[in-house]
Order: sequence, then C-alpha cells, then structure tokens
Amino acid sequence: MDAPVLAADTIITIDGNIVGKPEDSFCCQQILAKLSGREHQVLSAVALNYEGKTRLKLSINQVGFRALEASEIDTYCASDEPLDKAGAYAIQGKAAIFIDHLDGSYSSVMGLPLFETAELLKQAGITVLKS
Repeated sequence: MDAPVLAADTIITIDGNIVGKPEDSFCCQQILAKLSGREHQVLSAVALNYEGKTRLKLSINQVGFRALEASEIDTYCASDEPLDKAGAYAIQGKAAIFIDHLDGSYSSVMGLPLFETAELLKQAGITVLKS
C-alpha cells in the first residue's frame, strides 16, 4: 500500500526579500530589527504525495510586529528559540509578545497550515475527522 507523504515549509519575506533562519545571535538581531514596527509576509507551503499524485497548497499571511526595544531583541536573540526559525521568531513562543496583528492563519505561521493540510487530505480521499 502506498503511504501518504506530507511535507511543509515556511518562508518569511519583507520588502520583497526572503528572510532566512539566523546563523547566530548577531544575524537574529539584524532580522528582528528589520521586522520591528513593520509588517511582513509568512508563506507556508504544504504538499501531499499519495497514490502517485502530488497536491500542493500555499498559505499567505500578513504579520505585523510592534516596535521592538533593542533590549528585547538582545534578550530574545540570546535564547535558543530563534536560531532555527524562519525570520528568527516562533509565533508560538516568546516572540508572541512582538506580534500586534495577524491577517491569516496562526497554524500556518507556526509552520503547518492545518486548513490547507486538511483540504489536501480530503482531496486525496483521506478521512481527516473520524467519529
């Protein structure tokens, strides 16, 4: 039997440029300073390969950061949390206090767009909710 394979990834863009994961604390500080007081896009793509067919969905979200103080950026970047995150932050973690608005999907910004994932599974004939 062909098992379904699900994959997802997330990127952040600001000013038309992709913002990657910070390599170190200094890079983290630069990224968060750029996001401070501004809006950026979070794009999460999910793909499902099942029974020889690949289906794709993309979730595009707008996230706004309040103006961040340098001390907040320094403290956050000194933690382990941002170093493996696109855009140097985790919405589900300490950086939640930086976000003043979200237009889109919280789960998508976390990294797995649940609505889109459920739609892909449904399209493939895979039951999402069971009684």
